[in-house]
Amino acid sequence: MTANRYTYPEAAEKLRVKERWLRRNIKGLPHSKKGEVVTFSDADLDAIDAMFHHTPVTGPLAIAAAPSAGAHPLAHLKPLPGRSSLRRA
Repeated sequence: MTANRYTYPEAAEKLRVKERWLRRNIKGLPHSKKGEVVTFSDADLDAIDAMFHHTPVTGPLAIAAAPSAGAHPLAHLKPLPGRSSLRRA
C-alpha cells in the first residue's frame, strides 16, 4: 500500500497556503521527517486543514442551539447598540 507523500511546495499548493507559512509553523503541524526530509501525507493535510477550520459561534451563519420548549424562537437575539453610542464626542 503506497500512501501519497507531499513535499513542502506540493503540500502548500494542496492547502492553498504559502510554502513559507508551512516552514514557519512546522513544529505545530503533523508531518513526517526522515533525516532532513519533511513530507506530508493526505492524513497530515486533512489534520492541518481541520486544525484551522472555523465554525462561527455568533452571527447569521452560526449554528444555533435549539430553543427550549416554550421559549420564543428569537429570544436568544440581542439588540444592536443604538446610534447614539456610535456618535463621536
